[in-house]
Amino acid sequence: MNQSTTQQPATPAPNAIRMRLGTRESPLAMAQAYETRARLCAAHGWSEDRVELVPVSASGDKIQDRPLAEIGGKALWTKELDAWLAEGRIDAAVHSLKDVETIRPEVFTMAAILPRADKRDVLIGAASIADIPAGAKVGTSAPRRASQLLNQRPDLEVVMFRGNVATRLGKLETGEADATFLAAAGLQRLGEEAIGTPLEADQWMPAASQGAIGIECAVANQAAVAAIAAIDHAPSRAEVLAERALLEALGGTCHSPIAVLCEAKGGQLSMRAALFSPDGSEMVEGDAQFAIGDDAAAKALASDLLKRAGPATRPHFGVLSGGAG
Repeated sequence: MNQSTTQQPATPAPNAIRMRLGTRESPLAMAQAYETRARLCAAHGWSEDRVELVPVSASGDKIQDRPLAEIGGKALWTKELDAWLAEGRIDAAVHSLKDVETIRPEVFTMAAILPRADKRDVLIGAASIADIPAGAKVGTSAPRRASQLLNQRPDLEVVMFRGNVATRLGKLETGEADATFLAAAGLQRLGEEAIGTPLEADQWMPAASQGAIGIECAVANQAAVAAIAAIDHAPSRAEVLAERALLEALGGTCHSPIAVLCEAKGGQLSMRAALFSPDGSEMVEGDAQFAIGDDAAAKALASDLLKRAGPATRPHFGVLSGGAG
């Protein structure tokens, strides 16, 4: 008589989890954490159970009825993850880098920046900026998008729009606005790349760090820093750090309309940046080419932009804010 043996599921060894990745719990943030885990496991030959995803409810996700700049700026996306990282409750925090303050606590280090995704914005509700009907309402809470839009189409009305991708699309369907913008990278990471019309970056400039995922660790946790560093993408890091150097030199806040596009190629960076007045009536732009790592060149471009900025633009820049924006 044959005896059948029922096998019990294997229990992971206590040391099976090598890394705890903190992330916001929105669908897009979770998609970014999944990507980070996949890259870590591929780089180190780990099974997925060696990387634990630890979701945190961020203040920025809880408050949706006011512009971010009015309720604490980008720190609302990072403060809970910062606390958990400082307390050792997580080994690393996964960030959408365009939502991370320019000036960060010295106890943290950006251990890796993943290969940057599509930097462009996507327009939802019209085939192009020119095709948006006259007098239409366009939903956005981003000063860059609002000012850039009004610079090109002063006849349009900007209405406050916040929330995740599903929330914004729902608001569009209910008629709160006729059109809106979303980041192409976010749509791609959610498998929604067929939505809307991508706006070419030479005509509609993106936000600094748009499309970039950064993984931050506590400086003191050298084991985590070393493990995360294995998935760093040098060209993306070069672009993002140059863009953030520009932001720091501009001294803007979350109220400051800034657009920047940086491209790395062959050890060189090509940067184009623009400042706007909040109402879009003024724009000043400039460009620079410089070697990777030459933050002084990015800061020189910032200085040039500030010198040429008009009276409606200049007051919104030039005073370091400690990274509030």
